[in-house]
Amino acid sequence: MPDVITVRVQTDSDSFQDVVVKIERPTYRKPFLGGFKNRITGVEFHNAGSQTIPKKPPDKGIQLFCRETQTVFEKNKPQQTKNTTSTQMTKTGLYVSTMSDKLVSPGKYLTAEEYHKRRLEAVIVLQTYFRRWHAINVVQNLREEKRLRLAWEAQEELRRKKEKEEKLRREHKRRLNAKTQEDFELLYHALESWRQEETVRINGTLTGAERKAAFCGLLEEEAQLIASIGRHKLNADEENQQKAILRFLDKCAQPRRWKAYDGKITEMDTQYTLRARELFEIYRSISMNDIPKDERMDVLLTLRRTVKEHECKLTQEIVELIDREVDLMSREVKEFNLEGLRKRICTLFLQYTKTPKFNPEVARILKVPPDPLKLYKNVNFCHSCENYLPSTEFPVPANSRTIGRCRLCWKLDNEARRRETFLKYKLILENLRKSEADYQDDAKIVFLIQHQDLQYMIENIWGCQSALSACSDLYDLVMVRWDKHREWSPWNTILLTKDEADAHLKLCNLQKAYKAAFIHRIKNKHIQAKNYFAQIPAMTSFLHRSDIQANAN
Repeated sequence: MPDVITVRVQTDSDSFQDVVVKIERPTYRKPFLGGFKNRITGVEFHNAGSQTIPKKPPDKGIQLFCRETQTVFEKNKPQQTKNTTSTQMTKTGLYVSTMSDKLVSPGKYLTAEEYHKRRLEAVIVLQTYFRRWHAINVVQNLREEKRLRLAWEAQEELRRKKEKEEKLRREHKRRLNAKTQEDFELLYHALESWRQEETVRINGTLTGAERKAAFCGLLEEEAQLIASIGRHKLNADEENQQKAILRFLDKCAQPRRWKAYDGKITEMDTQYTLRARELFEIYRSISMNDIPKDERMDVLLTLRRTVKEHECKLTQEIVELIDREVDLMSREVKEFNLEGLRKRICTLFLQYTKTPKFNPEVARILKVPPDPLKLYKNVNFCHSCENYLPSTEFPVPANSRTIGRCRLCWKLDNEARRRETFLKYKLILENLRKSEADYQDDAKIVFLIQHQDLQYMIENIWGCQSALSACSDLYDLVMVRWDKHREWSPWNTILLTKDEADAHLKLCNLQKAYKAAFIHRIKNKHIQAKNYFAQIPAMTSFLHRSDIQANAN
């Protein structure tokens, strides 16, 4: 059909008019609204539909559906089908057997009250059995928790007992084979404890001349023990000195290391590190004892070629000593007669390796700089030994206002008089610094505190015992932050055991966890510490900063 058609319309009985009609093509399929069909011709006639194009709703970008598609209407209706039955009875002319019949008699009639009462009794019985089962489960769970708790406590008690035994065994071993300064402190402390016990025993049991004689014997025995400790200390110092020399030379021979962007460690050997490693291997070879004669000769020849690279008075003396030892070895001189000569060679070669001209890598590690003028800035005078020493040789407590005695004089005075051991306080301070470094909040006060300051706090403020359990074993005590959100300081700390410290640091609200009396007691100790450290000029700025933080909180 064309888009435009002409329709002739009759306007009157004898007049017609042509009307131009424009055909609008439908853009959708018209719905079927019913119709009829001519049976004879087979032509279908449909009812007329609307010719107007429906107005489309605006597109909102959301797919919409009508309510009929969204809602489901359900209806439940019971249906009972009819089942027609009949009953056949005996009558004249018909016999029905009664063998399978049952006699049904009516039971006792239950009222509604009796029915509900019986149901209530049954419910009570069910609840009784359920509650019994539930109570049995609760008791079993509590019994299991108690068993686990007792097993854990027994295990912890066994662990603490083993740790204590191991600590005592380790201390006993350190006293028998003292090597370090802390070992000798323990030895002198044990000697002082024994002397005090003997003094108390003599004063309590003897009088007059017997008492004086006992004190004289005690003094002689103490002098013998001190002399024995001194001889053992000389041997330990000699062994430690040799180990320190080897560590020093090994440190010089280490390659340069740095961390790359991917976290890998890169190592690089320079000509100076290779030279230091060569000298380290030679020194370790010439300092070895009980090596074959041929190997000793090879080591000496290698040493001779190495030092001949530089001509000076030191190298000439080393070469002369090497030639002398080679000559004596060729004459079959015994080994113990060559010990002094070999020690001189080791000493001179060590001096050779510590000279930056022959070993440039050593200049980076030497404590004494090549330029003596640099020493004038950090040198202090010790009034006890009357020596000029670098500032690192002077222990300076936080409450000190002047430079006192050096470490060596302070150690000698402790060995001669008080004979105290500071190992426990050093361990507490070391653990405290490690824990503060893990916070990574730029803590500074803990690194200004020395073990003397920590000893004063533990002994005079905290009474050498835990604030919670009153445990007095210093090996099991640690210092942690009172308020973990603030920097550690003497006025923000608490002394606890290791287990108590772990539990304390997990608390979120101290006011709810502890009673008011306990918090008040801790605050008083903080005030004592603040009054003591307020006299130190270096602590003034930290005190002011902590007050600002407390007011902000």
